[in-house]
Amino acid sequence: MSGDRSYGRRVAALMDVLEAKPGAVSRPISAPRATSPDALIYYVGGKMFAILSVRGTEYVILKCDPGLADLVRSQYTGIGHRSHLDKRHWIAVDLDSDVPAKEVKRLVMHSYDLVCAGLTRKQQADLAASATMKKKPVKAQRRKKR
Repeated sequence: MSGDRSYGRRVAALMDVLEAKPGAVSRPISAPRATSPDALIYYVGGKMFAILSVRGTEYVILKCDPGLADLVRSQYTGIGHRSHLDKRHWIAVDLDSDVPAKEVKRLVMHSYDLVCAGLTRKQQADLAASATMKKKPVKAQRRKKR
């Protein structure tokens, strides 16, 4: 999805990280009559784990453990709250702030893992199976010389 529109460098890089997660599916949301989406909502197993703003201010909203949420909010000025979601469990990370890209990726992984842990055993097994299928390299077939 990151190739179809011209997004900012940070947004495009984060989209690649989010879309690389096994089972991650994104859905665009936009205002009525808008020609392009305002944000992309990322789901795994039908549960939301990230909301990425793709127009205007560049930020991502992530699910977070309450203890970690308080810690990162006090550590970085670029982490706060931006939506109607429960502020104990969701954080907003401003991509143009003091939060290093490595920390943003770590928080994305934490959000994804937190949501995956809440999936049913069957959903987790299906997700693990799809992840292993993705990782298997496709062997190139050799042609016989005549």
